[in-house]
Order: sequence, then C-alpha cells, then structure tokens
Amino acid sequence: MTDTALSPTETVHVDLGDRAYDVQIGRGLIDQAGARITALFGRRRMAIVTDDTVAGLHLARLQAALAQAGIQAEALVLPAGEATKSWDRLGQTVEWLLAQRIERKDLVIAFGGGVIGDLVGFAAAILRRGVRFVQIPTTLLAQVDSSVGGKTGINSPQGKNLIGAFHQPALVLADIDVLDTLTPRDFRAGYGEVAKYGLLGDDRFFEWLEGNAAGLASDPARRAQAVRHSVAMKAGIVQRDETEQGERALLNLGHTFGHVLESATGYSDRLLHGEGVAIGCTRPLTSSARMGLCSRGDPRGSRRISRHGPADAHRRHSRRPARRSGADRPDGAG
Repeated sequence: MTDTALSPTETVHVDLGDRAYDVQIGRGLIDQAGARITALFGRRRMAIVTDDTVAGLHLARLQAALAQAGIQAEALVLPAGEATKSWDRLGQTVEWLLAQRIERKDLVIAFGGGVIGDLVGFAAAILRRGVRFVQIPTTLLAQVDSSVGGKTGINSPQGKNLIGAFHQPALVLADIDVLDTLTPRDFRAGYGEVAKYGLLGDDRFFEWLEGNAAGLASDPARRAQAVRHSVAMKAGIVQRDETEQGERALLNLGHTFGHVLESATGYSDRLLHGEGVAIGCTRPLTSSARMGLCSRGDPRGSRRISRHGPADAHRRHSRRPARRSGADRPDGAG
C-alpha cells in the first residue's frame, strides 16, 4: 500500500518537543496501520497487546495490515475488563515482550480501550527503561481521552491509577469505523468523556453535543468531529502541563466521584469507567451551585449528559455510600 492509497485523516499534533506525536483520526485506519506506522518508523520489530474482545473482532485485520507492510507481529491477548490493570497482568505483559525480544528501537502496539492503553503504555515505559509504543484505541473513551497525553498505569488495592508513569505514545491511530462494533452501553460510556470537554469551559462544543449527540453513533462525520475536538482540547492542555502540575488537573473533572463509584462496585462491569465519569460530572457542579460557586443552571445542564449516557446507572449508584475513595488525588484519566 502506498501513501497515495491512504484515506484522508484529520491530524492533531501534540507538541511536546522531542516527545511530540500525531493523533490521526479517520476511517479505515486499522487496515492502513502497517503503511502508516512504517511510513514514520520503518520496518521495525513490533508486538501487539490486546484483549480477548478486541482480538475476536479486529486482531486479524491489524496483523494483516502489518503483514502487508512487511511486519510479522505476534499478539498477547489479555482478558477484557478493568481487573486487567493489575500487577499480575503487567508482569505477564513485560515478560512476554521480553520473550518477543522487543528492544528500545522497536514498537509495542496497544490495541484496545483505556485498560489496554494504560497497561501497555506502562509496560512500555518500564521495559528496557523505555520503549516506544503506538496507541490504536478501539473505544470512544480511549479515542477522545485515555490514548492521548501519556498517562499510563495500573490499579492498586489502595485506589485506581496510583501506580504508573508519564510515557507519551509515538503515534495514535483513532479509527472511527471501529466504534461501529461497540455495544450501545460502551458507546454511551465514552460519551461521558466527550461531554466532559464541553463542561471544561467550551460552551459552543457543549451546545453542539446537545444537538448532535444522538447521531454520533451512526454518523461518521459527526463522530470524527467529536473525537477531533476532544483530542485537540486535551492536546492543548497537555502541551501546557504535561505532568499535571496545575492546569491538567482540570481533565479529572468527574473522576473524583467516578472513581469512588468504581471502587464501590469493585472495578467491575457493574459500572463502566465512562459511566462513573458521567455521573461524577454532575456531583461537583451540584455541590458548587449549593456553595454559590456556579449558577444553578449549570448543574441542570450537566445532567443532560445522562440523556445519552448511563441514566440507569446514575439512579442505581448515586446515593450509594462508597467503601473506599478510589484514586482521586490528581491522577485520574486526564
């Protein structure tokens, strides 16, 4: 495949000096992954880490795309779900990558949602004191948020995302076509992160979402616009505050309460991460309104996230006391 055969993309550049990279957003990028990756990095040894859900749907296509570019890439398939962000799975991943003889000049491909991206990015950060990795996010949540910015890590019994490192990807390929295979619940959970960017001071984007959210799942053009705008907002904040010394903490909106709820539900599929974020976005705004720090109209607007998000989960968990406070020091997903 030649460059002229590649489909058009929208590109967001994350300008971090010698750690800069592009986020390419478009259709059919999994089938073009080999050409796009080798165009930037040449034919290097590559290894894929994914989960069993993504593997069943898309792994053969990705391996075929890499093979077409002259790369034979083996894959490690891990269980899907938040429980995979653990010491045991991290150790398994690192040992497997060592067995694949991945060196510092090689590439690790994180092929999955936020769990795989976080885990594999952390494995890449500590493997041989740092190897490059490529993010190919397969969920809406990962495409708009967790695949960008270099936060990597695993969970601890003490809380979520407390063990990790800042390790920027070398490239992000956000294939919006892959979102067609998400369940409605997973898509709505990802929408919680999209809406978060509208709540971070971008009224026009929030208003655009209110008029277009219902069509995001079926309209590739609107889907691409939502992903590009969210990524561009995050990239701007990350460029100004890469290691979360100040402004980047804004990206944790919704995560303090959301992580409490995730902890209370045992990091299980009873409550997905994006659902927790969507619920969590309403809580600080409601509290702020009571304290006179924002208008009472703002919290009511934030609750409209649930129109396209986890309304049932909100009713089920919002009044439930948490057993543990998750993470929510300033090390959420942002």
